[in-house]
Amino acid sequence: MDEKTKKQIELHSAGATIRHKSPFLELESYKNSEDVDQEFINKWVKPFYMKLNSTDEHWIDKICELFQEIDDEIILRNLGDFNWRTRQTGSFFASIKNKKQFTDIIGIHLLKSEVCYAGREYAVTLSYFNTEKSINYLHQYLDYYLLKPELPFDQYSVISALKYLDELNNTNHISKHIDSWKEFLENGKKLQYESHKSLLKSDSIPEEAKLKLSEITFDQNIDYSITADYIKKRIRTIKTIANKV
Repeated sequence: MDEKTKKQIELHSAGATIRHKSPFLELESYKNSEDVDQEFINKWVKPFYMKLNSTDEHWIDKICELFQEIDDEIILRNLGDFNWRTRQTGSFFASIKNKKQFTDIIGIHLLKSEVCYAGREYAVTLSYFNTEKSINYLHQYLDYYLLKPELPFDQYSVISALKYLDELNNTNHISKHIDSWKEFLENGKKLQYESHKSLLKSDSIPEEAKLKLSEITFDQNIDYSITADYIKKRIRTIKTIANKV
């Protein structure tokens, strides 16, 4: 395996599944000076990254036991690693420790969208911080990514975070993005349909596969609704942890 192929596989595993250019390229992402070691991963990543949605009492108790050990260095080592597993864990730790001083690191990670999966956790953290700066990062994300239906990343999580904050703060930030949200969904539907048509015409697709694809129908009705339920659930868990320690 040549080095170029090896690098591509490593990037894909880290979560860089779609590389894209954006106005945020010049923003400097926080990066570690050296890779995290396996010992760190075993203690501060593996037990958490797949369970961040969990409301299991035993899991929450485990976090509470380690709470005092989670310091700035551990959070930053997670956030500074180029991997979705570490980055979302670092964002979660920043939430439960209420480390608002890391808003710029998390906000820039959100805007650059360098790795998949982590953006939803950034949205939760920024909404938990509930500051003018954290809300501004949510706005910046939607201002750009709602215009990019070809990049269906974390638009729903981010607009849900704004809805949560509007309900919490009695504001109406979400109104700024409603028209763009509707267009994003409509254009996304069109892209799906065009992609489907292209596959049916492709000579590289076996006829049996085309037959299966031809059975797929596209519902013309689009659900424009936005709910903050996921964000509320995650923040309830964060507050439960904060109240226990």
